[in-house]
Amino acid sequence: MAAKSQPSAPKAKSASGITNGKAAAQGQWGRAWEVDWFSLAGVIFLLLFAPFIVYYFIMACDQYSCSLTAPVVDLAAGRARLADIWARTPPVTAKAAQVYAAWVTLQVLLYMLLPDFCHKFLPGYVGGVQEGAVTPTGAVNKYEVNGLQAWILTHLLWFANAHLLSWFSPTIIFDNWIPLLWCANILGYTVSTFAMVKGYLFPTDARECKFTGNFFYNYMMGVEFNPRIGKWFDFKLFFNGRPGIVAWTLINLSFAAKQQELYGHVTNSMVLVNVLQAIYVLDFFWNETWYLKTIDICHDHFGWYLGWGDCVWLPYLYTLQGLYLVHHPVQLPAPYALGVLLLGVLGYYIFRMANHQKDLFRRTDGRCLIWGRKPKAIECSYTSADGQKHHSKLLVSGFWGMARHFNYTGDLMGSLAYCLACGGGHLLPYFYVVFMTILLTHRCLRDEHRCANKYGRDWERYTAAVPYRLLPGIF
Repeated sequence: MAAKSQPSAPKAKSASGITNGKAAAQGQWGRAWEVDWFSLAGVIFLLLFAPFIVYYFIMACDQYSCSLTAPVVDLAAGRARLADIWARTPPVTAKAAQVYAAWVTLQVLLYMLLPDFCHKFLPGYVGGVQEGAVTPTGAVNKYEVNGLQAWILTHLLWFANAHLLSWFSPTIIFDNWIPLLWCANILGYTVSTFAMVKGYLFPTDARECKFTGNFFYNYMMGVEFNPRIGKWFDFKLFFNGRPGIVAWTLINLSFAAKQQELYGHVTNSMVLVNVLQAIYVLDFFWNETWYLKTIDICHDHFGWYLGWGDCVWLPYLYTLQGLYLVHHPVQLPAPYALGVLLLGVLGYYIFRMANHQKDLFRRTDGRCLIWGRKPKAIECSYTSADGQKHHSKLLVSGFWGMARHFNYTGDLMGSLAYCLACGGGHLLPYFYVVFMTILLTHRCLRDEHRCANKYGRDWERYTAAVPYRLLPGIF
């Protein structure tokens, strides 16, 4: 949520009473020191309605065959009451609680107890102990990057169970989908609340805490910048990747298994959704070291926005296409399916290559070739938190010469492909591309606001050289 940025931020007190005046005066890092009324209204709206939105979508599929309008029409016509809809909603069950507890425990163990070995035999993969970006206090956190390994081992266990062990049905996730929703909410709220209490009482580094004086904003956007337990359990890295993104492909597999059980076959639309979203998930874990330098780790604090969002919003709303296809098994014409596949692959290619170009440019300080030519850049300078002046370069070649956030454009193309795989029968599967458009546009504007403050007139030169944000010639 965009918050008012302060040219010279006011002093703020840490939980221990330490005045962070120096850090405040050092300017733009992390989230806002103060919150305006518009941002506060947005925060309260999300805290109140985001859980309801998730419930509404899942309930609509469970009780109204994925129709988003039918529940409203029933309520308006008096054919149903809210109490009736709630009474038909499955409650949390002991089985769901056991499954969810086992799932989270497995991911914690894979994260904490099994050092990465994939980087020793996978060419090009960077894993093991890696350094993150420099924090506002000058520290460089180390991370055990083993997400790809966790994903592989988890899925090997899944397929071993499905074909050999038969400990549980492959449809177990779909069969307990709503009871698991309550378990995910319990974890999301628990970890968010714990993170806030920790930020006040025993932060990992009090100098990296921000307090606005407003409970709701602190709770949602987070207090601590890099909360940790011990040396290695990093809240942001674990919750951004493990409970939700590792589960993403398992959830889709469970939906495919349910479709097979109900109809005797898996449709090409379900295969498309599984394949395209698996490419995205694998890309995330293959590039987990690169992820340490992204906005989620380098800018966001850890609060409800990440804690609850990664436990509930991501696994339940990012998988709506697979859930929809269980209820509506769409078999796409071959040319249409091929077009969706090509759109998804092209979107992924743009997303990955744009990020690769920027990463290559940074690693080589511009001494590289992009599209066969020496890259062009805008020379710029900025003042860091310690008062030192630094020089940097902003890339204006390759995809980054077409738009300032062309990697987001590729991401949106992939998001649209997921939705188009479901055909045009219902609005529900298209929520994902609408949400991603809003999310990435907001992130784009937030990032540019921060860069304008950081680089000043150099940023104006950059925006003159690359005038469009996402869509060349349009926006």
